[in-house]
Amino acid sequence: MKQLIAKRLLQTIPLLFFVSIVSFVMIKAAPGDPVLNFVTPNMHAEDIERIRHNLGLDKPAYVQYFIWLKGVLQGDLGYSLINHQPVLGQIVERIPATVGLMSGAIIIAVLLAIPLGLIAGSNRNRFVDKCINMFSYIGISIPGFWLGILFIYFFAVKLGWLPSMGMRTIGVTSTWDVIKHAILPCSVLAIGFLSVYVRYIRSSTIGQLKEDYVQIQYAFGSSKKQVLSRHVLKHVLLPIITLLGMSVGDIVAGAIVTETVFSWPGLGSLGMTAVKGLDYPLIMGITLLSSVMLILGNLIADILYSFADPRIKKMR
Repeated sequence: MKQLIAKRLLQTIPLLFFVSIVSFVMIKAAPGDPVLNFVTPNMHAEDIERIRHNLGLDKPAYVQYFIWLKGVLQGDLGYSLINHQPVLGQIVERIPATVGLMSGAIIIAVLLAIPLGLIAGSNRNRFVDKCINMFSYIGISIPGFWLGILFIYFFAVKLGWLPSMGMRTIGVTSTWDVIKHAILPCSVLAIGFLSVYVRYIRSSTIGQLKEDYVQIQYAFGSSKKQVLSRHVLKHVLLPIITLLGMSVGDIVAGAIVTETVFSWPGLGSLGMTAVKGLDYPLIMGITLLSSVMLILGNLIADILYSFADPRIKKMR
């Protein structure tokens, strides 16, 4: 196991290097100029060039990249071009909000997907299966931003049950206030992944119910509930472990859209602000962190898969 972890961690170094190059090239190829954020109508060309020089944008692109890479290797992600604050400090400040939102969405999706998938798979082509399938198809098809707008309209504007934006009410510091603000964005994130997980669990359940060990359990007098909870469930959880690792990147991408819709003060909204202002150092820092999260998510999934299925551990 230690060799597996060490090998995967070593593999992340060239991968992150490649991701950083691609990201930097794409950012530089994007239209726009961050210097325009500081330009005023009465500003002279010399002043504009002075700003460009102070921001380090007058150097060739490859020089700018190596300067950034040198700083990263020293633990310095640079400074924002817009607010001149350290990129690392801004990311660290926003991480708890995003991690909390992502964790809540994952927990909700998994806890609901397991029973729904088992019920759908064990009642194949029956009414309850068709209802769950219809919900899954709708959840997969609806864009997250549109679902978020619908939730705001119905639950915040029309019914007034929940707040529509932000993480806290001004002047309120209670935990319950944070939970109320998180319900809508967390639900939007969870629905998309819940729908996917339900489909996988349903398919896996149908396959497991055809196995010989299930028929043997029925022959010994076990009920359907006992077979599902004691035997099928263990095998069904294996693909979910893999899905969780693979979903980390999708959750980060979904959080960007969801946080923007709900004005949630996490990495997603910070990233959108950086993109609008062409804040290269901040964009690169968030991209690098997202890549690390995706790689670690897949590594954790592999480790959990090895523990869940000893056969995988022996093959490695």
